[in-house]
Amino acid sequence: MSVLLALVVDAIWGEPPVRWHPVVWMGTYLQRVGRSLPDFAPRKALLLGAAYWLLGALVVALVYAMAAMLVAKLSPWLGVIVTALLLKPLFALRMLLREVAAVDTALDQNLESGRERLRMIVSRDTSHLSAGEIRESALESLAENLSDSVIAPLFWFALLGLPGAAVYRYANTADALWGYRGRWEWGGKFAARVDDVFNLVPARLTAIALLLAGRWRWKAFVQLRGEATRTPSPNAGWPMAALALLLNVRLGKPNEYVLNLSGREPNRADVRQALRHSQRVAVMFALVLALAMGATATSHASSAPTPSALQVPR
Repeated sequence: MSVLLALVVDAIWGEPPVRWHPVVWMGTYLQRVGRSLPDFAPRKALLLGAAYWLLGALVVALVYAMAAMLVAKLSPWLGVIVTALLLKPLFALRMLLREVAAVDTALDQNLESGRERLRMIVSRDTSHLSAGEIRESALESLAENLSDSVIAPLFWFALLGLPGAAVYRYANTADALWGYRGRWEWGGKFAARVDDVFNLVPARLTAIALLLAGRWRWKAFVQLRGEATRTPSPNAGWPMAALALLLNVRLGKPNEYVLNLSGREPNRADVRQALRHSQRVAVMFALVLALAMGATATSHASSAPTPSALQVPR
């Protein structure tokens, strides 16, 4: 129930204030300790990057483990509510949908407005992108962040509780800040590799869920793996390729890769459809997790040993 309630909280209130947002705190720590990482020699940068990452992860895990222990002492219903409130900042569905929709709205005004709004959600150069390329970039960001910012945190929460979701979010934030080639190649290498491992399963689950959310087309499932491996990332290509195949549109990054080459250029209707599908996938995934977690809890409760009526207390 906590997963579904957290989704409701997200839909109604969105993100907590910046000064109270745990992901902002994680980012602040990573920015401060990582400021000088690129200035060190490769070996030292790699070791320091790993050490700083592990220290932060340990603190995050301990804080959320303590929070989970305190929540376990509450009444069941109060525990569900508090867990939902603690889980909510660790994923961001409403903000993701709003930001992608805002790019398309800005593009309706003029090309430069669309480029400027897109800069808020992607790291690539947007100064020369056409309207179609702006929508391609927005859809790629939607697909990748549906996995990274929604499905993956919920997946790790289902497996490892609040500490699992929190450490995942920390790892994803570290990758977003440090996981670049070039100047950050060595300082951010550990963070990038850990993030790859964390997202291995969620990225593929997101891709499958996206295809299932639309019209059933077996051909899309057959094409998925081949399209997903066109990107340099071992994970990001999966949800992006799935969305491209689902909408039958072409997605890509100029001079780097193209997904679903035979697809058409995305238009405004495609963006709206992608937003609806993404929201549907998030809700259905949360529902499946809630049912699975509820069934597991019931199973554990029913298998717990009970005192025998023939036992005599000593």
